[in-house]
Amino acid sequence: MTAPGAAREVMTAPGAAGSATTAPEAAGRRRDLGVLALATLAPVWGYGWVASKVALSYSTPLTFAALRAGLSIPCLFLVLVVARRSLRPTPLGYTLAIGLLQTTGFVGLGAWALSSGGAGKVAVLTYTMPFWLLLLARAFLGERLRGLQLVAVGLALTGLALVVVPWRLHSLSSSLLAVGSGIAWAASALVVKLMQRHHVVDVLSLTTWQMVFGSLPLIAIALLAHSPAPQWTAAFAAALTYTLLLANILAWALWLYALRALSAGAAGLGTLAVPALGVLAAWLQLGERPDAVEAAGMALIVGALAVLAAHGIAAARTAAPARAGQGRCLP
Repeated sequence: MTAPGAAREVMTAPGAAGSATTAPEAAGRRRDLGVLALATLAPVWGYGWVASKVALSYSTPLTFAALRAGLSIPCLFLVLVVARRSLRPTPLGYTLAIGLLQTTGFVGLGAWALSSGGAGKVAVLTYTMPFWLLLLARAFLGERLRGLQLVAVGLALTGLALVVVPWRLHSLSSSLLAVGSGIAWAASALVVKLMQRHHVVDVLSLTTWQMVFGSLPLIAIALLAHSPAPQWTAAFAAALTYTLLLANILAWALWLYALRALSAGAAGLGTLAVPALGVLAAWLQLGERPDAVEAAGMALIVGALAVLAAHGIAAARTAAPARAGQGRCLP
């Protein structure tokens, strides 16, 4: 990957007319691949919530989270070797923070939430992540919230209140854990964007090393808590394999690539279809049917995500000609 500064030099160097036409095309291809990554990610992650819920019928959340993260490490290193990528760790401080947030926080809290909550409901609450990411990006990246974004955030918060239903104490802990999982994910996305301001990092290497750092606390906690071994049934093995190879390794690589190719807000909002697919899959396979209040809240959250996604697409189309006129090839 070419460094941003080098790309701009190609655009403005004297006599580099041919490069001036190819650099924007390269940027466009990268954005297209980022969108394709998100489109692939949606069904993989959407069904992943159902697969994880099935696995938790045969395992405690601590054991499942530790297995899911820990078994990913040798698989990812194998991919690095086969792809002839460097085994050198990515920047330590950033990678450690990403691992603790994206693997320890997101995977651990998500599994804990699923152990007592419905897969569809947990999926929707976790995917409030784009709203937390927008707020964090506003504070740390200078990405401003504008008109429709503010309206959508208000709709999402209203929907969140209806789904969490704090007056129902029996389901409150699961809901709060799911929201916490989404906040951890959003914070990890912010750290990725901050890292990309200072380092050019291979996506696969970052995926591998953040998994290494993030899985160690999960394994340690499971061992210290004497979490029992899972029941190794065919259903558990199939669910673990899906979450390990697809919802974990493939999906995190796609997510990190999308973060590199798109803006923080666009990458977060591009996951719009995931909670809807999660709710649908949970309904069809697990028979989970939200009540009227929960359904209204879910509809508000998904609708707010749709508003934000439309706003992001419109903003990108408006900004593209201006960036081209300024000789910039990166979003």
